[in-house]
Amino acid sequence: QVQLVESGGGLVQAGGSLRLSCAASGRTFRTSIMAWFRQAPGKEREFAAAISWSGDSTYYSDSVKGRFTISRDNAKNNTVYLQMNSLKPEDTAVYYCAARRGRIKYRLYEYDYWGQGTQVTVSS
Repeated sequence: QVQLVESGGGLVQAGGSLRLSCAASGRTFRTSIMAWFRQAPGKEREFAAAISWSGDSTYYSDSVKGRFTISRDNAKNNTVYLQMNSLKPEDTAVYYCAARRGRIKYRLYEYDYWGQGTQVTVSS
């Protein structure tokens, strides 16, 4: 089992940056695929970024590619990060951390463990 707790959300102006953190507990974190999804008001939850268990491979949705960076620290604190730069009002959403075993997937139902979410609001 993996327990996930997100932090780092907040209010930022367009063009600004935020770094989200997802602290994980559980023995399987270091072999789990980790991902960030987001859900804007009135919209479905969507894939944003994912990282392999080793950190060697990363994947991004087209909407965040080039602006967001996912990373993880397996050695020190079992945490996955999402560095968000050049934020836009359309990035406003609740951001969720998720975990699964096996290969990287992009659909939310393919993830087994979820955090409670952290709100990101980007003002224009």
